[in-house]
Amino acid sequence: MSATSAAPGRAPAKVREPLPSRGGKPHTIRIIGGDWKRTPLPVLDLDGLRPTPDRVRETLFNWLGQQLDGQRCLDLFAGSGALGFEAASRGAARVLMVERSGRAVAQLKANQARLAAKNIEIAEADALRLAANMAPNSFDVVFLDPPFGDKPMLERALDLSVPLLAPGGALYVESGDALDVSAIPALAGWRIVREGKAGAVRYHLLRRENEE
Repeated sequence: MSATSAAPGRAPAKVREPLPSRGGKPHTIRIIGGDWKRTPLPVLDLDGLRPTPDRVRETLFNWLGQQLDGQRCLDLFAGSGALGFEAASRGAARVLMVERSGRAVAQLKANQARLAAKNIEIAEADALRLAANMAPNSFDVVFLDPPFGDKPMLERALDLSVPLLAPGGALYVESGDALDVSAIPALAGWRIVREGKAGAVRYHLLRRENEE
Protein backbone atom coordinates (compact mmCIF):
# COMPACT_ATOMS: atom_id res chain seq x y z
CA MET A 1 0.00 0.00 0.00
CA SER A 2 1.07 3.55 -0.68
CA ALA A 3 2.66 5.20 2.31
CA THR A 4 0.79 8.47 1.99
CA SER A 5 -2.78 7.44 1.53
CA ALA A 6 -3.77 5.03 4.30
CA ALA A 7 -7.30 5.34 5.62
CA PRO A 8 -7.40 7.61 8.71
CA GLY A 9 -7.36 5.76 12.00
CA ARG A 10 -6.66 2.37 10.44
CA ALA A 11 -3.69 0.50 11.86
CA PRO A 12 -1.49 -1.37 9.38
CA ALA A 13 -2.27 -5.07 9.02
CA LYS A 14 0.01 -7.47 10.82
CA VAL A 15 2.58 -9.12 8.59
CA ARG A 16 5.12 -11.88 8.93
CA GLU A 17 8.12 -9.69 8.26
CA PRO A 18 10.21 -8.44 11.24
CA LEU A 19 8.53 -5.75 13.31
CA PRO A 20 9.27 -2.24 12.06
CA SER A 21 11.55 0.06 13.95
CA ARG A 22 10.35 3.48 15.04
CA GLY A 23 11.02 6.89 13.59
CA GLY A 24 10.87 6.00 9.91
CA LYS A 25 13.94 3.76 10.00
CA PRO A 26 14.12 0.72 7.74
CA HIS A 27 13.07 -2.79 8.61
CA THR A 28 13.20 -5.56 6.02
CA ILE A 29 11.08 -7.72 3.76
CA ARG A 30 12.43 -10.73 1.94
CA ILE A 31 11.94 -11.74 -1.69
CA ILE A 32 10.40 -15.20 -1.78
CA GLY A 33 11.27 -16.58 -5.22
CA GLY A 34 13.08 -16.06 -8.50
CA ASP A 35 16.54 -14.63 -9.22
CA TRP A 36 16.70 -12.69 -5.95
CA LYS A 37 15.18 -15.36 -3.72
CA ARG A 38 15.82 -14.78 0.00
CA THR A 39 17.26 -11.30 -0.63
CA PRO A 40 16.28 -8.93 2.23
CA LEU A 41 15.24 -5.42 1.24
CA PRO A 42 14.94 -2.45 3.60
CA VAL A 43 11.47 -0.94 3.96
CA LEU A 44 10.76 2.33 5.73
CA ASP A 45 8.50 2.38 8.76
CA LEU A 46 6.00 4.97 7.51
CA ASP A 47 2.35 5.51 8.39
CA GLY A 48 0.16 3.47 6.06
CA LEU A 49 3.02 1.43 4.60
CA ARG A 50 1.76 -2.14 4.74
CA PRO A 51 3.87 -4.68 2.86
CA THR A 52 1.94 -7.61 1.43
CA PRO A 53 2.52 -10.53 3.84
CA ASP A 54 4.95 -13.28 2.86
CA ARG A 55 2.32 -16.00 2.71
CA VAL A 56 0.01 -13.86 0.60
CA ARG A 57 2.81 -13.15 -1.90
CA GLU A 58 3.71 -16.83 -2.01
CA THR A 59 0.09 -17.76 -2.70
CA LEU A 60 -0.34 -15.05 -5.33
CA PHE A 61 2.69 -16.10 -7.34
CA ASN A 62 1.62 -19.73 -7.13
CA TRP A 63 -1.64 -18.59 -8.73
CA LEU A 64 0.25 -16.65 -11.41
CA GLY A 65 2.44 -19.65 -12.21
CA GLN A 66 5.64 -18.80 -10.27
CA GLN A 67 7.49 -17.26 -13.21
CA LEU A 68 6.39 -14.12 -15.06
CA ASP A 69 8.87 -14.39 -17.92
CA GLY A 70 8.45 -11.55 -20.40
CA GLN A 71 5.37 -10.09 -18.76
CA ARG A 72 4.67 -6.39 -18.15
CA CYS A 73 3.56 -5.57 -14.62
CA LEU A 74 2.13 -2.48 -12.94
CA ASP A 75 2.34 -2.04 -9.16
CA LEU A 76 0.04 0.97 -8.91
CA PHE A 77 0.21 1.66 -5.16
CA ALA A 78 3.74 0.35 -4.70
CA GLY A 79 4.49 1.37 -1.11
CA SER A 80 7.24 -1.04 -0.04
CA GLY A 81 7.49 -2.51 -3.53
CA ALA A 82 7.01 -6.03 -2.18
CA LEU A 83 4.83 -7.11 -5.11
CA GLY A 84 6.83 -5.32 -7.79
CA PHE A 85 10.21 -6.61 -6.64
CA GLU A 86 8.79 -10.13 -6.41
CA ALA A 87 7.49 -9.89 -9.99
CA ALA A 88 10.81 -8.55 -11.25
CA SER A 89 12.67 -11.36 -9.49
CA ARG A 90 10.47 -13.88 -11.28
CA GLY A 91 11.34 -12.75 -14.80
CA ALA A 92 8.95 -9.91 -15.62
CA ALA A 93 10.22 -7.92 -18.58
CA ARG A 94 8.98 -4.64 -17.15
CA VAL A 95 7.71 -3.64 -13.71
CA LEU A 96 6.42 -0.11 -13.23
CA MET A 97 6.08 0.89 -9.57
CA VAL A 98 4.03 4.00 -8.82
CA GLU A 99 4.32 5.64 -5.41
CA ARG A 100 3.39 9.09 -4.14
CA SER A 101 5.59 9.34 -1.03
CA GLY A 102 8.99 10.81 -1.81
CA ARG A 103 10.61 8.97 1.09
CA ALA A 104 9.16 5.64 0.00
CA VAL A 105 10.27 6.31 -3.58
CA ALA A 106 13.81 7.01 -2.39
CA GLN A 107 13.85 3.62 -0.64
CA LEU A 108 12.41 1.88 -3.71
CA LYS A 109 15.15 3.39 -5.86
CA ALA A 110 17.83 2.37 -3.36
CA ASN A 111 16.54 -1.21 -3.44
CA GLN A 112 16.38 -1.14 -7.23
CA ALA A 113 20.01 -0.01 -7.36
CA ARG A 114 21.03 -2.68 -4.87
CA LEU A 115 19.53 -5.35 -7.12
CA ALA A 116 20.77 -3.70 -10.33
CA ALA A 117 17.21 -4.28 -11.55
CA LYS A 118 17.01 -2.96 -15.10
CA ASN A 119 13.48 -4.32 -15.55
CA ILE A 120 12.07 -1.98 -12.86
CA GLU A 121 10.86 1.58 -13.40
CA ILE A 122 9.83 3.78 -10.47
CA ALA A 123 7.49 6.75 -10.84
CA GLU A 124 6.91 9.27 -8.06
CA ALA A 125 3.34 10.24 -8.88
CA ASP A 126 -0.29 10.12 -7.88
CA ALA A 127 -1.37 6.63 -8.91
CA LEU A 128 -4.79 7.54 -10.26
CA ARG A 129 -3.61 10.53 -12.26
CA LEU A 130 -0.81 8.54 -13.84
CA ALA A 131 -3.05 5.56 -14.64
CA ALA A 132 -5.56 7.85 -16.32
CA ASN A 133 -2.91 8.80 -18.88
CA MET A 134 -1.51 5.35 -19.65
CA ALA A 135 -2.10 3.59 -22.96
CA PRO A 136 -4.64 0.73 -23.08
CA ASN A 137 -3.34 -2.86 -23.10
CA SER A 138 0.00 -1.77 -21.60
CA PHE A 139 0.30 -4.51 -18.97
CA ASP A 140 -0.16 -8.23 -18.46
CA VAL A 141 -0.51 -8.05 -14.66
CA VAL A 142 -1.77 -5.15 -12.53
CA PHE A 143 -1.30 -5.20 -8.75
CA LEU A 144 -3.74 -3.01 -6.80
CA ASP A 145 -3.24 -2.46 -3.08
CA PRO A 146 -4.92 0.91 -2.39
CA PRO A 147 -5.70 2.23 1.10
CA PHE A 148 -8.08 -0.06 2.95
CA GLY A 149 -11.47 1.43 3.65
CA ASP A 150 -11.41 3.94 0.80
CA LYS A 151 -14.06 2.37 -1.43
CA PRO A 152 -14.25 5.28 -3.92
CA MET A 153 -10.48 5.12 -4.45
CA LEU A 154 -10.60 1.35 -4.99
CA GLU A 155 -13.42 1.68 -7.50
CA ARG A 156 -11.64 4.48 -9.35
CA ALA A 157 -8.43 2.43 -9.41
CA LEU A 158 -10.32 -0.53 -10.85
CA ASP A 159 -12.01 1.69 -13.44
CA LEU A 160 -8.62 2.96 -14.60
CA SER A 161 -6.76 -0.34 -14.38
CA VAL A 162 -9.08 -2.62 -16.34
CA PRO A 163 -8.38 -0.92 -19.72
CA LEU A 164 -4.64 -1.15 -19.07
CA LEU A 165 -4.71 -4.95 -19.11
CA ALA A 166 -3.91 -6.73 -22.35
CA PRO A 167 -5.96 -9.76 -23.45
CA GLY A 168 -5.23 -12.63 -21.10
CA GLY A 169 -4.13 -10.22 -18.38
CA ALA A 170 -4.56 -10.72 -14.63
CA LEU A 171 -5.74 -8.22 -12.03
CA TYR A 172 -4.70 -8.64 -8.40
CA VAL A 173 -6.56 -6.72 -5.69
CA GLU A 174 -5.93 -6.43 -1.96
CA SER A 175 -8.63 -4.92 0.21
CA GLY A 176 -10.01 -4.88 3.72
CA ASP A 177 -13.26 -6.49 2.59
CA ALA A 178 -14.17 -9.24 0.16
CA LEU A 179 -14.52 -7.93 -3.38
CA ASP A 180 -18.05 -8.04 -4.82
CA VAL A 181 -17.56 -8.07 -8.59
CA SER A 182 -21.29 -7.69 -9.28
CA ALA A 183 -21.37 -4.38 -7.39
CA ILE A 184 -18.49 -2.76 -9.28
CA PRO A 185 -19.34 -1.58 -12.81
CA ALA A 186 -15.69 -1.54 -13.89
CA LEU A 187 -15.53 -5.31 -13.32
CA ALA A 188 -18.38 -6.22 -15.63
CA GLY A 189 -17.13 -9.20 -17.63
CA TRP A 190 -14.53 -10.12 -15.01
CA ARG A 191 -14.53 -12.93 -12.46
CA ILE A 192 -12.57 -13.80 -9.35
CA VAL A 193 -10.58 -16.93 -10.14
CA ARG A 194 -8.80 -17.15 -6.78
CA GLU A 195 -9.23 -15.42 -3.44
CA GLY A 196 -8.07 -15.71 0.14
CA LYS A 197 -7.82 -14.04 3.53
CA ALA A 198 -4.85 -13.47 5.82
CA GLY A 199 -5.57 -11.49 8.96
CA ALA A 200 -7.03 -8.14 7.88
CA VAL A 201 -6.06 -8.72 4.24
CA ARG A 202 -8.48 -9.98 1.60
CA TYR A 203 -6.79 -10.80 -1.68
CA HIS A 204 -8.23 -11.63 -5.07
CA LEU A 205 -7.01 -12.64 -8.52
CA LEU A 206 -9.34 -11.71 -11.38
CA ARG A 207 -9.45 -12.50 -15.09
CA ARG A 208 -11.90 -11.75 -17.87
CA GLU A 209 -14.76 -14.24 -18.02
CA ASN A 210 -13.87 -15.52 -21.50
CA GLU A 211 -10.19 -16.03 -20.66
CA GLU A 212 -8.31 -18.57 -18.63
